[in-house]
Amino acid sequence: MSDLHTLHVNGIRMAYRTWGEPDAPPLVLLHGRGSDGADWLPVVPALAATHRVYAPDLRGHGASDRPGEYAFEAMRDDVVAFLDALGPEPVVLAGHSMGAVVAYLVAAERSSRLTALVLEEPVPPDPEVPPRAVPCGPEGDETCDWRVIAAVNRWRNAPDPGWWELLATIDCPTLVLAGGAGSHVPQDGIAAIAARVPGARLVTVQAGHLVHGERPADFLAEVSGFLPAPRP
Repeated sequence: MSDLHTLHVNGIRMAYRTWGEPDAPPLVLLHGRGSDGADWLPVVPALAATHRVYAPDLRGHGASDRPGEYAFEAMRDDVVAFLDALGPEPVVLAGHSMGAVVAYLVAAERSSRLTALVLEEPVPPDPEVPPRAVPCGPEGDETCDWRVIAAVNRWRNAPDPGWWELLATIDCPTLVLAGGAGSHVPQDGIAAIAARVPGARLVTVQAGHLVHGERPADFLAEVSGFLPAPRP
């Protein structure tokens, strides 16, 4: 396990882990709801062989601050500030589930900061049917602030349909990984995301929602075949 580091970005303290050589091309991994940067451990050793890997804990998760404000736009701004703190070099940005939503918002805002984008099981901005319950207090889950769950469920019930247009503004090579029939995320919605992002490649790995955890070798094969060749 990598040591835990912290940065102050966008008014919060963000914890993050690192692996790989400091001068290797940077790759930033964004975890899903209820997890933290350690969720990527099944694929980190292979990724760190060619990249400097950063895995932050998003706000409200892990060792990062829990400010109570969990709009996706706030998480986007945290990550943009995190990238700026790392330095001017463009990065590969990958996200899973909630982290993939944050990643596509970052890409729409700052495509110039990215060399490539990987969206694993991204949640489409379509209303959930039936609507998700929105908790009014803690439910015994200490993996993240309960208010994260409430905020994300509110978004799932009534997302901004304008985000479909944001997806069309992404201007970097993009790989979209779907988990197939075993996933709870609508696969037609994931396909629609891939169709909306210009030039995106859609690949289905029959692994369910957690592709990088359930089938790490297949995840790595798809990602390594997609990413730009590391500089010599």
